[in-house]
Amino acid sequence: MPKVLFIGDIVGRPGREFVIKTLPELRSKLGLDLIIANAENSAGLAGITATIANDLAQASVDGITLGDHVWDQRGFSEDIKKLDFVCRPANLPRICPGHDHLILKCKNFRVAVFTLLGRTFMKLKAECPFLTADHMIEKIGNNADAIIVEIHAEATSEKVALGRYLDGRVAMVVGTHTHIPTADGCILPHGTAYLTDAGMTGPYDSVLGTDVQTIIDQFLDGMPRRYTVAKNDIRLCGCIVNINEKTNLASNFETVCIRDEHACKVEETKEV
Repeated sequence: MPKVLFIGDIVGRPGREFVIKTLPELRSKLGLDLIIANAENSAGLAGITATIANDLAQASVDGITLGDHVWDQRGFSEDIKKLDFVCRPANLPRICPGHDHLILKCKNFRVAVFTLLGRTFMKLKAECPFLTADHMIEKIGNNADAIIVEIHAEATSEKVALGRYLDGRVAMVVGTHTHIPTADGCILPHGTAYLTDAGMTGPYDSVLGTDVQTIIDQFLDGMPRRYTVAKNDIRLCGCIVNINEKTNLASNFETVCIRDEHACKVEETKEV
């Protein structure tokens, strides 16, 4: 029964250094078969570099997903072509570089992973996430045993609707982007694990990873400011799904929060 950890948005140096320090031991301690991480904010607060991607891979991350900040770092549109463990959102225009999905292997089991950008309140041009999900499931076909879908979106309604739309067709639908972990983790009626947002992996003594006073001042006067990554109360947040090898759906699901090197299981949902 493959056990997969999904890590919410890694933010800046504090987030990625904590992941690199924590993951190797965590993988052994929790018996994890695969580790997937959203790392679109791992370079400062915007984007990722090839160096960071490789550092995360060496630290035990099997697959890296990205979101609306995918192209923020100069030159990454070329670098992504060489990173076979990184995928960009699947519903970007098809001419965009990079893989639109990953297939990760653990023992004899294959898990496909792809990310969809939401379109409500999001600026980056993207095709319909619902229709793209249909296309990707058909495209992956028999090349994978189970599928994990990340919905990188602002609107909770869009995330919830996609989870219900895909219930019974994929092992898990997990939301990212808002950096706030939600308390609605569950296994949906037809066997798909669902979570509206996996939260942020980075400094929680902050406003979504950014220095608190900077954001407060900007709300007060509306003046533009340079954002800096906060430094304190670093946590790794995400979720774990166990995949039933007979149904290729979720058999168990739980959210996790790791703080000060101690794992705290925030919520464990029903088994099927």
